[in-house]
Amino acid sequence: MSSEDRSPKKTIPVVAVPAQPTPTPTGEDAQDMVPLYVAHQKIYPRSVQGVFAYWRWMLVFITQLVFYGLPWLEWGQRQAVLFDLGARRFYIFGFVLYPQDFIYLTAILVISAFALFLFTAVAGRLWCGFACPQTVYSEIFLWIERKIEGDRTARMKLDAGQMSFEKLFKKWYKHIVWLGVALWTGFTFVGYFTPIRELGLAFFTGGMGSWEIFWVFFYAFATYGNAGFMREQVCKYMCPYARFQSAMFDRDTLIVTYDAQRGEPRGARSKKADPQLLGLGACVDCSLCVQVCPTGIDIRNGLQYECIGCGACADVCDGVMEKVGYAKGLVRFSTQNALQGGWSKQQTWRRVLRPRVLLYTGILLAVTVALLTSLALRKPFKVDVVRDRAALARIVEGGQIENVYRLQLMNAAEKTLQFKIEAQGLDGLSLATEALVSVPATESRWVPVRLHLPYDAVAAGSHTIHFRIASFVDNGGEALGEVVEKSAFLVPR
Repeated sequence: MSSEDRSPKKTIPVVAVPAQPTPTPTGEDAQDMVPLYVAHQKIYPRSVQGVFAYWRWMLVFITQLVFYGLPWLEWGQRQAVLFDLGARRFYIFGFVLYPQDFIYLTAILVISAFALFLFTAVAGRLWCGFACPQTVYSEIFLWIERKIEGDRTARMKLDAGQMSFEKLFKKWYKHIVWLGVALWTGFTFVGYFTPIRELGLAFFTGGMGSWEIFWVFFYAFATYGNAGFMREQVCKYMCPYARFQSAMFDRDTLIVTYDAQRGEPRGARSKKADPQLLGLGACVDCSLCVQVCPTGIDIRNGLQYECIGCGACADVCDGVMEKVGYAKGLVRFSTQNALQGGWSKQQTWRRVLRPRVLLYTGILLAVTVALLTSLALRKPFKVDVVRDRAALARIVEGGQIENVYRLQLMNAAEKTLQFKIEAQGLDGLSLATEALVSVPATESRWVPVRLHLPYDAVAAGSHTIHFRIASFVDNGGEALGEVVEKSAFLVPR
């Protein structure tokens, strides 16, 4: 080892340098700093009464009466509305639909889309403000909150106060009721896919399936979270309809509007004061229109995408105008052109019926009539023909060429049907299996069918044939129509 290796190594001292604080920008630099996120502030909507509040609660009552009550209705010996995914059958009152009836679902979706376009073009976000499930359940949960914690001022005071027995009791009581409504909603939702009476019995006996338990609690959790906590945040940040509604709006669309020409300049005054002498408009700047808004916007700032068109601000403003002795309608449903031009109601409604609205109406009526006509002419059975891939063609006893098929007979009627099977299209073609088949009510059955043809009847290759299936009632023999399905008969070389 060298002398250099034996010498002690020098230690270099490390001095910690204190981190310098980042200077806080001031002056013009501070103005350039814009926060990426806005802190969420809880909204405490004030209760309101009026025409639009009445209609909103009427729709809440109607929609929930249909949602909660429909699964309990009976049609014959079954649930009136049941989407039996396991059996691949959808029961809607007197109709039994199969996956092959997907065209009807398409028509319903088209009708819903054009109805949404039509209502939006005429009167803005009526769906959002009056019938959307998010709005409906938010109204229900907010009503429960008011009943337990009080109106806006009481709720704000309760949340701002220190923890106490009263606060703890009211909060727990509210959330227990919320959870009860949410669980009942999830149970009802699953009741559309599982017979609800069987589901109720399984719930109380502990025999619910894993998927049923999952969907009951998943839908309950979604209802509890969206209606109890997120509320306006779903409408403002999660719902895509708020984003593309502007494509369906124009200056002749009826929206909730504030008449700035009449209301400005706004300001407080006594009831006996003359606003003209004070140089003020009709708006008394009470801010009640902001306090009742479920999304927390100020309608006096003009049209905003957060506005769901519920009309709560119009109701409360009419009440204020009535108290101070001014004319109602400072906040009302109107159009931008009507406000700018000072149109009357007749002029406004004449412009509402514009070509765009008439086009939507025509398409909506045409698709609706087509759907109803198709349902009225719909046969109560369906047939699918599938070739047996295991044996395409073979020669059997007697020098006959045999082709094997599988026919799916779907009985969409509420009674047992008999089907008579015939094959046509080639001379000498005969049916080698039973021609009469019985299918129970609302059931489906796969039937193997063997067709025979003399060996030298036709040339080798593929030949078009047709299955003709006639149906009639098992008991009385009433004919219900027939279906013709195309297929191919293979002759080997």
